[in-house]
Amino acid sequence: MTKVQELAKMIDHSILHPTFTDKDLREGCEIARKYNVASVCVKPYMVRDAVELLKGSAVKVGCVIGFPHGNSTTGVKVHETLEACRDGAEEIDMVINIGKALQGDLAYVENEVKAIADACHAHGAIVKVILETDFITDNDLKRALCRACSQAGADYVKTSTGYGFVKLPSGDYNYAGATIPDLLLMKESVGEGVKVKAAGGIRNLDQLLAVQATGAARCGATATPAILEEAVKRFGES
Repeated sequence: MTKVQELAKMIDHSILHPTFTDKDLREGCEIARKYNVASVCVKPYMVRDAVELLKGSAVKVGCVIGFPHGNSTTGVKVHETLEACRDGAEEIDMVINIGKALQGDLAYVENEVKAIADACHAHGAIVKVILETDFITDNDLKRALCRACSQAGADYVKTSTGYGFVKLPSGDYNYAGATIPDLLLMKESVGEGVKVKAAGGIRNLDQLLAVQATGAARCGATATPAILEEAVKRFGES
């Protein structure tokens, strides 16, 4: 496998913006097929169409659950998960209940993740758990959440949705997305066999390489063509 192919297989190409239409889905799946990325990550109603569009390729179809705020009940998230799996999703990116996490209710988070992980695994799918690290400033809590997700059967823990903007005292909004310190912390905190996914703000090759250097296995991206074309130029491969 060349370096470019290796990097491509780190990427989950995201097709998640609320304004995206069926046309955007077709274009996104064409990009994913062209660059042979790991997966596409799509909105729930798009799963069936994405499966059809990517038929015959090695690109997997993933789906977000409880996205982007994580506020649905556990039962609703499980229902969403089962429907996505029946529609052909092989990967599920779920958002935890962020309010419960922030108040330290780790039992709630662990039980919810377990319910969704069990539903995924029963259908041969994997689950990536989005912590939304922009909202969580306490590193001890991040570590505890990684442990809880690991104990619950998560396959990955993931930094962000890409939509977790925090209002600052100045009135401005801050969005850090995936940061190297968070990725290193998460990598150190997960259980054996649990992987880490970066998402949020990875828009160029150097950023993807920095993510890879932390040991993270996947990266959500919308700038897939720019990243991989830059990789072809730098490494002289395809």
